[in-house]
Amino acid sequence: MPCLHPLHTDICPPARFTYPFAYEPHPLCQQAARQVQSYIASQDVIRQDADHGKMFGVLVVKQPSTGLPATETGGGFAFLAAYSGLLAGRNDWSFFVPPVYDAQQPDGYFKTKEREISSLVHSSELTSSKLQATFIVQSSEGAATNDELAKQMSQELQLWLFHQYQLLNARGETKDLVAIWQEYYSRPKLRRKFPLPPGGTGDCCAPKLLQYAYQHGLHPVCMAEFWWGAPTKTELRQHLNYYPACRGKCKPILTWMLQGLDVDPDPETLGFERLELPVVYEDEWLLAVNKPSGLLSVPGRIETYSVETVMQQRYPSAVIAHRLDMGTSGLLIVCKSVDVYRPLQEQFVRHEVHKKYIAVLESRASVMGTDEVATTGTHSPLPAKGRISLPLRPDPMNRPRQVVDMEHGKRAVTDYEFISDNMVALYPQTGRTHQLRIHCAHPDGLGRPIVGDELYGTHTHDQRLMLHAAELWFRHPVTGQDMHLEVPFQ
Repeated sequence: MPCLHPLHTDICPPARFTYPFAYEPHPLCQQAARQVQSYIASQDVIRQDADHGKMFGVLVVKQPSTGLPATETGGGFAFLAAYSGLLAGRNDWSFFVPPVYDAQQPDGYFKTKEREISSLVHSSELTSSKLQATFIVQSSEGAATNDELAKQMSQELQLWLFHQYQLLNARGETKDLVAIWQEYYSRPKLRRKFPLPPGGTGDCCAPKLLQYAYQHGLHPVCMAEFWWGAPTKTELRQHLNYYPACRGKCKPILTWMLQGLDVDPDPETLGFERLELPVVYEDEWLLAVNKPSGLLSVPGRIETYSVETVMQQRYPSAVIAHRLDMGTSGLLIVCKSVDVYRPLQEQFVRHEVHKKYIAVLESRASVMGTDEVATTGTHSPLPAKGRISLPLRPDPMNRPRQVVDMEHGKRAVTDYEFISDNMVALYPQTGRTHQLRIHCAHPDGLGRPIVGDELYGTHTHDQRLMLHAAELWFRHPVTGQDMHLEVPFQ
């Protein structure tokens, strides 16, 4: 097996397999990743393509022939490596595991049919009548047009391709991609929303790695994925940083493929630390708290402990007037009743509430890097103050991430002013999800992620998100008094 690489180490393996959607990379994975990174750097063709931005993954395995128990230290470990999608236009690099299904064979069914569809669209010599026997489509005027035929052929070809992805789990069971997807989204409402996988599903690192391991009798020990190269305008990821598997495409697949393995629990199910919630202002109608980093503003899907639930223990009718990301600290207004909440909320809707945030940015040197990896955007000194306007929308295949979308995104505007080289004051003019984090990290924004931002910046163990809601200006919803609250960033 040319893609199985020895891992000489005395590091103890983990007790359970990695939970792929939230994890701290195990030292075994870090050691394997360094070997992959050295290989990428040594291969000019691969490196030049990867420099534009590519996700890679490693899977540490135990070979059954060693007979060593999982708790034992010493040899017997090896690792597999993979990349998402294609690498330099190919999917057959011998150092890496092959795809779950190879649709790139020039004379294979998929490529042959793909060329047929392309010819139908672009060639005036082909007419729909040549394909009516196989693909029956009726337009509003009767006979099918070439474009309608091409669309149906493309859909049927994509469905055929999904059925070719026969995915294993740790119990040795096999199920194709369509069946996996529809089982995961079994409720009628979800089935209507997600009837079939999106294109490219099954071609990420994690499914490739697990499939190869199962096919060759290798026992998965731990797994991690890292980004190589520059952040792109749609993928705000940092060079050599570790990232969880994507939820949109991989969550249904890995839910199936990990069955039969002893896997770490989802950290979100373990609950969060009960943090103190200091009150910085209070009157008979509302109060303001200094939310610590790591505390939810409102109850989440699993975790219920939040600013709102804590306040409702004191004031049963309490409602928070706005929200901060879990990792963001600072001022949060809590109304003691709905009657107070409604007029204050109207001020937020009319953009009459003004906010000042303080953020600590990653250094220019850490963003630009010291190696030869290409970077996008400009790294020339920015004006000391200015405005960032980059429209945002959710990334449906990788929630909760947001992406910049100049065509379909919602307007998002942030004014900024540098306090020092690495510290900036941010004044959001709109309130989009993750707006400040993306406007800092994006190459067309400040081009420097906020320290501790594991979604758009560099993951650092035990480093909080260095973003703080420092000041608020609003009109008191009952007295009409102009209010200015401030909490220093500590």
